[in-house]
Amino acid sequence: MRDLEKRPEGSGSSGDDLDLADRVNALITDHPWRIVLAFVVVTGLFIGGIGGGGEQEAGTDQFTEGLEEQEALEDMQDDFERGDRDDGGSTANLFITDEHNTLSKPSLLRMLEFQERAENEDGLRVVSSTSPASLVAQQLDPEADTAETQRRAIERASQGELEAAIADADESMGLPVSTDFTRESAQADVAQIAVTYDTPPNADDTDKAALQTRTAELAGEIDGYETGENVEVFGNALIQEETVQLLGDTAIVVFPAALVLIMFFLLVAYRDPIDLSLGLLALVMTLVWTFGFMGYAGIPFSDSLVTVFPLLLAVGIDFGIHIINRYREERATGAAIGDAMGITTRQLSGAFLIVTITTVIGFAANLTSSLSQLRDFGIVAAVGIIFTFLIFGVFLPAGKVGLDRLREGTRIPNFGSAPLGNEDSVLGYVLPVGAKLARIAPAVVLVSALVFGGAAAAYGTGVDTEFSQEAFFPDEDRIAQYERLPEPFAPSDYTFMAVLDYLEEDFDQGFVGSVTVYVEDPDVRSDTAFRDVDRAIRDPPDAFKETDRRAEADSMISAMEQRKETDPEFAATVRRSDSNDDGLPDRDVDRVYDELLEEDAARQYVTSDRSATRIVYQVDVDADQTEATNAAEAVADDMKMDATATGSLVVNQALIDRISDSAIRSLIVAFILTAVFLMLSYWWLEGRMIYGVINLVPVLVTVAMLAGSMRLFDVPLSPFNAPILSVSIGLGVDYTVHFMHRFVDEYERGADVHDALAVTVRGTGGALTGSMLTTVCGLGVLYLALIPLIMEFGLLLALGVFYAYLTSILLLPSTIVVWDRLERRFGTIGDLQWRESARALTGRK
Repeated sequence: MRDLEKRPEGSGSSGDDLDLADRVNALITDHPWRIVLAFVVVTGLFIGGIGGGGEQEAGTDQFTEGLEEQEALEDMQDDFERGDRDDGGSTANLFITDEHNTLSKPSLLRMLEFQERAENEDGLRVVSSTSPASLVAQQLDPEADTAETQRRAIERASQGELEAAIADADESMGLPVSTDFTRESAQADVAQIAVTYDTPPNADDTDKAALQTRTAELAGEIDGYETGENVEVFGNALIQEETVQLLGDTAIVVFPAALVLIMFFLLVAYRDPIDLSLGLLALVMTLVWTFGFMGYAGIPFSDSLVTVFPLLLAVGIDFGIHIINRYREERATGAAIGDAMGITTRQLSGAFLIVTITTVIGFAANLTSSLSQLRDFGIVAAVGIIFTFLIFGVFLPAGKVGLDRLREGTRIPNFGSAPLGNEDSVLGYVLPVGAKLARIAPAVVLVSALVFGGAAAAYGTGVDTEFSQEAFFPDEDRIAQYERLPEPFAPSDYTFMAVLDYLEEDFDQGFVGSVTVYVEDPDVRSDTAFRDVDRAIRDPPDAFKETDRRAEADSMISAMEQRKETDPEFAATVRRSDSNDDGLPDRDVDRVYDELLEEDAARQYVTSDRSATRIVYQVDVDADQTEATNAAEAVADDMKMDATATGSLVVNQALIDRISDSAIRSLIVAFILTAVFLMLSYWWLEGRMIYGVINLVPVLVTVAMLAGSMRLFDVPLSPFNAPILSVSIGLGVDYTVHFMHRFVDEYERGADVHDALAVTVRGTGGALTGSMLTTVCGLGVLYLALIPLIMEFGLLLALGVFYAYLTSILLLPSTIVVWDRLERRFGTIGDLQWRESARALTGRK
């Protein structure tokens, strides 16, 4: 498009005189099938890239990759888990319930039967297991080191001996049982069995999950155990697999529902099956091109990128409806097919280009984020929106011209060909409300909207920031709703809900119930380490669980105390090394370490070369993620040795801090760049920079309302929805630019401001309404998703589009009228000569 001016038909301009836009428009109207063929060929090339982006990513790991805190955590894991164990290794936990007492003799014997079968099951690769039963049996008989000898110790014990052994085992080693347990009653509702597998270092989550699934099946074969009823298996690999499965179950329900709703509203908007098919084909091509680009660029599909495709569909639907509706307006005046499409593309290509660039700015603003996933989002979304512009700005008009010429002169009916929003329609009666308010009290409307937007923005500053593995898991009510659906829509079986219930209700801990203080210091070799670690455990912060003013923590101290209980020789070594009788060695420390590190349990807390140690604190169930992280950092700062707070909770908290910074930074960058681009665009095209400023008023109100809605609907800011604020600028501009562009076109032809608004709200307003309804209802079905993060994004996407539409239809007319009245009173704001001067400098006419 050049200056929104129509190129005179039959002007005889040579090809050399035409700019790129005119050349493309000429190809669309004169050679439509060449364009269609070219786009089909390019689509075939992109199909070759689909699936080449790498393994699908899900869960929290996709967001934490590359974080300094995550790298520190991995370094610690290398020291303690892989450095001393060349064979890798993985673990799982079984939750066992008994309506009477999980510590009764029959229940303890069942645990030992399971442990014996698991350790002898071919292919299960279980190298060790621990349960309340094995701990109690060892208390009864310290020589019982196999499941068979432990079973005999339990069977031979009297009830009194068994109860005493239970109390002693809990006092010396701590029984893994629910919080309702007391040593006096020797009863508990839930018990845990820990299982360790001999998995190689290169084993992936699929291999580990298969072992954990087989473990659950084996438990179900024990008489009295029923997996899914009184037995649940918890393992990170199994949870990770279920997280990926959630994405699949969500897609099975949401995508068909979205497709049905999108088709319905597109059919209402197009009212012509041929136009509908063409619009759907363009949408599919947009997705194919974007998926193909991801494959060629090596970008893996992840939860965070799910949100890109609804956004591309939203813009594509908007572009398609605008093209077809504007074309029908020209055809309704009697224009020929080529002339009607030529006028349409020349008028809309400028608006499409502005929308595309501003939306790209909104997406690309996420490249400023320190999170790799948000940067990937920015790249894929920005490239996808460019593809959307090309497909809907070039392919769709060409296809429409070609099909209409084929249909012309045949008996194939045109079905619905009237534009949306004509005066005789319901929309034609409703849409002018904003224009009527602009006639009556434009200043009141504008000031009220700005005040309301300011209040919404202030309210939105209190939105929470939250992220954890639980954020990917739906609640029981949402799962129950899905279970009512017939196959294949019914969800898979999930264990995470039962696991979360056990952890929170029976063990007073969250899904990740611990934080770690990692110490890497030369003094770990000396007696300083024992005293520093012991001091770090005494009088812990409120965020940590404690007993008798000592934190419930696993460390070299707890490993030493447990070893002393079961090994008299080691206890004697510690006593000889303790000169002040405080229970901690202060001389001949190397001898204590030599004996302590003979067992694998101690090497989990002190490295073999004695260069590092760690303390794993249990977090109080009432403490939130921030409190737990702050407590760990406070303990690390107070230690004499060089200590660092780490663990999944700490990594997630660091991620949250970066989310807030990224969201604010992206929003500011997107707004500034969008404002500059809009003002320069209208200055260059119309010589009126003020048109760009007018565009921004509804956008600001839209972003403010969306921020306020996040707090109102209790939607926390997360890596998944963090881009929504900067993206909402692009969504808002999408609607305001179409409206403003049409208004300017009518206004610059000499129409009165109110007459220009009347034409705009019925013509462009009708297309905006069709686009809004299709996007809000069609893509708002993401709110039905199983994964809460996707559900929340669907809500925000629908609200963002709806707010952008409302502010365009209701607020923008009053903003325009206020500007017009100010210019009439104080003179022109902006000068056409600016454009002419700039063009003179560049040699353009």
